[in-house]
Amino acid sequence: MNALPAVGFSLPRLFNRPSRKGRLFVRSWLGEISTLIGFSQVGGWPWFGTADAMDDLMPWGRGTLVTRPGTGGGGDSLEPNPPEHFSRNMPFYHAPVLLAEVIELLQPAPGKLMFDGTLGGGGHSEALLQHGARVVAMDQDVNALRHAKERLKPYAAQFCALRGNFRHFPQIVEETGVSGFDGMLVDIGVSSHQLDDAARGFSFMRDGPLDLRMDTDSPRTAADLVNTADEAELMRIFFDYGEEPNARRIARAIIKARTAHRIQTTLQFADIVVAASPKRGKRHPATLVFQALRIAVNDELAALHDFLAAAPRWLKPGGRLAVISFHSLEDRIVKQTLQHLSAPFIDRPEWPEARKNPDCLLKLITRKPVQASAQEIERNPRARSAVLRVAERLPT
Repeated sequence: MNALPAVGFSLPRLFNRPSRKGRLFVRSWLGEISTLIGFSQVGGWPWFGTADAMDDLMPWGRGTLVTRPGTGGGGDSLEPNPPEHFSRNMPFYHAPVLLAEVIELLQPAPGKLMFDGTLGGGGHSEALLQHGARVVAMDQDVNALRHAKERLKPYAAQFCALRGNFRHFPQIVEETGVSGFDGMLVDIGVSSHQLDDAARGFSFMRDGPLDLRMDTDSPRTAADLVNTADEAELMRIFFDYGEEPNARRIARAIIKARTAHRIQTTLQFADIVVAASPKRGKRHPATLVFQALRIAVNDELAALHDFLAAAPRWLKPGGRLAVISFHSLEDRIVKQTLQHLSAPFIDRPEWPEARKNPDCLLKLITRKPVQASAQEIERNPRARSAVLRVAERLPT
């Protein structure tokens, strides 16, 4: 790894003195950081983009965004997209879940800076932008970022997208001079496009390579995992991440099958699971196993833990954090974390009395999880398992 350029003065001082030489240095320095951490930008606003974008909008001063006249910042058009916007004929289809609820609870508006940690098809970001907010977005899927660049072109002065896992957002955002967000959102689900694209291997409804990587540059695929992990590891993955009751039997079947032939495709793998665990009820026998593999390949639960640990301190007072999850493992982590971060006092049996909670930074906005309406589920059946929880940063 190359060393970062030597710096003879602090970043805050540099940001407070926006000379042309200073801006060129910042652009080079932050570009180096993005390369080292593995981030890249899609779109023109504002930090790792073109020279013109850097000149038009730059966070000079900690947490202060300054837009030059004529750049179009703040959003002029809030017109919604026509219904056909989410046509499955689009190269990257994804209908955002709980969209109306997210907008109502995050309260985007002109002058607010929002973070979308799971850009996906861009639906949530677009709605935030339509309400006048600026958005910093992230995604590890290069196809999603490529689509977002085109879809959100009208909001170039308000929108910046970075490639990377949302768990790493503090390492890069803190170097831009932004001190906090008015709202933060992550949608932990797999996008419709990923599920429908057989080449990504997220679904056993169509045959394709057993991949399951959200970041296609990640070195290990699901096929690599199932062909190299031992029986105990496979059993742990299926039981812990899929809550699969037949985890041991399925793990043994995989070990036996791969001695004859390498397991390479989704249908090949699903057939092994079905043979070891016949169908019971409406759910396909491979459903929980595929969920478990996806979580393991992408380290999803650890990423969620990392994000939730960092996000509250990046919220401005009164700023809100919204998390959409799709299964009980994720929702349990979100629920328990938000409960802890919103509890003024904590108590343990060995303590004589309750003590003040030093981690209390939030208050719960949604006491009960918000779920999709019957109308939304009818339009988008994949919304039926979506759960939204929201908390707000306390004033002090």
